[in-house]
Amino acid sequence: MDGVLLGFLSALWLGILTSISPCPLASNIATISFLSKRIAHPFFVFISGLSYTFGRISAYVILGYLIIHSIFAVPQTAQFLQKYMAKVLGPILIIIGLVLLELIVLHLPEFSISQKHHNKLSEAGALGAFALGFIFSLAFCPVSAALFFGSLIPLAIESPLGSIFPLVYGVGTGLPVMAFAIMVALGTAALNRWFNFLTKLEYYMRKATGVVFILVGLYYLNVYWLKLI
Repeated sequence: MDGVLLGFLSALWLGILTSISPCPLASNIATISFLSKRIAHPFFVFISGLSYTFGRISAYVILGYLIIHSIFAVPQTAQFLQKYMAKVLGPILIIIGLVLLELIVLHLPEFSISQKHHNKLSEAGALGAFALGFIFSLAFCPVSAALFFGSLIPLAIESPLGSIFPLVYGVGTGLPVMAFAIMVALGTAALNRWFNFLTKLEYYMRKATGVVFILVGLYYLNVYWLKLI
């Protein structure tokens, strides 16, 4: 039970860290700010922010479900991963930690939608906001790709309740977004300070998480490969 709870908390933490990473944070703030300029009533700004957040969560849940269940749909693959995932997890965590520390730089193809389509979706109300959230969540940056594919998916495969982890991860990504949507709806004047604070906080959180990943990876490496202790 403690292992499952730790898995849930890890998935939630990975989601929060993903959401406040520079690339997703910038797209989240830009989109909700854009939505707020086109909606007069604060309540509907909040609803649009909520729809955008659910769009992001839905994308992560669907993608995670497809990946996890496609793996377990092949018995040989599932047995292999269940047998060897713990051994592979050490090197994976070390690599992801190095990515978070920016000692390894990933180059991913950029994904974007045209301004025309962006405007159309923004003007389509809650459904358009949902679609924007869904689309933007799939535009993985190096850090978010490392956290989702390199950390969350192996964690989910390792756990008996791993199918729920993408949902927990999605909720984690949505918490900072909803906080910002509420602030916009309330007309908070300190948004720039909040953005700068989150940017600085993300830097230290990412570095600390990278160090933890490397330490845990070294532990797994020792237990399953080196057996020095």
